[in-house]
Amino acid sequence: MLIRGEFSAQKGYFTFAKNTSKCDYLRLAYLQAASIKKTQETNLYAVAVDSETFKEITDKHKKVFDYVIEIPDSNENEDPSWKLGDEWKAYWLTPFKETVKLDCDMTFNRNIDHWWSVYQLKDVLFTTKVVDYLGNVSNSRAYRRLFDENSLPNLYSAFFYFRYSMQSAEFFDLSRKIYQDWDYFRDELLINCRDTYPTTDVVFAIAAKILGEENFYIPDLSIPKIVHMKGGIQGWGIDEDWTTKLYSQIDDDCNHTVGFTRQLYPFHYYQKDYATDEVIQKYVQ
Repeated sequence: MLIRGEFSAQKGYFTFAKNTSKCDYLRLAYLQAASIKKTQETNLYAVAVDSETFKEITDKHKKVFDYVIEIPDSNENEDPSWKLGDEWKAYWLTPFKETVKLDCDMTFNRNIDHWWSVYQLKDVLFTTKVVDYLGNVSNSRAYRRLFDENSLPNLYSAFFYFRYSMQSAEFFDLSRKIYQDWDYFRDELLINCRDTYPTTDVVFAIAAKILGEENFYIPDLSIPKIVHMKGGIQGWGIDEDWTTKLYSQIDDDCNHTVGFTRQLYPFHYYQKDYATDEVIQKYVQ
């Protein structure tokens, strides 16, 4: 069992970056950290990496990463092409008393520091609404059949808040058990689940369901909210790549336009090749 260490700061952003044979997640975290530094006043940033990715850390990364944390006992029950098996460890690894946990394939394009006062309404607060690039709340269930068949809460782990508390500890400890006993939950408790490995959205939704889902989101709350660029969210085919269909531009002030629409929420670009040198340079310059 992990032991909670000393906190280094009150608030900050945290992500995991574990490189795979198909994706340089450290590169995505670098882009994310640079975008947070560029746009947020509350902008401390921590990244957790496995031992192999840790070897790739350079001075360039250290300029935007405030904390680099090597994950103990990494590579547990996870898909080697996705590497989600350590996500439950966020509670024990974060250096912050209050943490916004992010998927690393997301950028920030305007200041949202005022959201922190809303996060504090809950010990753990998940995003439950995502919008398309036009800013419309998506009702698509293209990727959520398992959620619907099992009456799981519509949580998105790509962007959520938690703070140091007994309730948070209980939530993450239960998530640990679900990860480690995944075969039992998949085969005995879930309906029509064919996931060989646990995924973070599903694990956290199960944990919230068991502990009382009303404790983990606020139904009428308009934030947190993210732009999610999966094809199905845009009303296209589920495998459509938005970067082949829409023009994307970032100006020198980091105003981001997709099509003809300014992006106002954290931008979950999903397509990993979006993180080009040109995009990164807009935030690093």
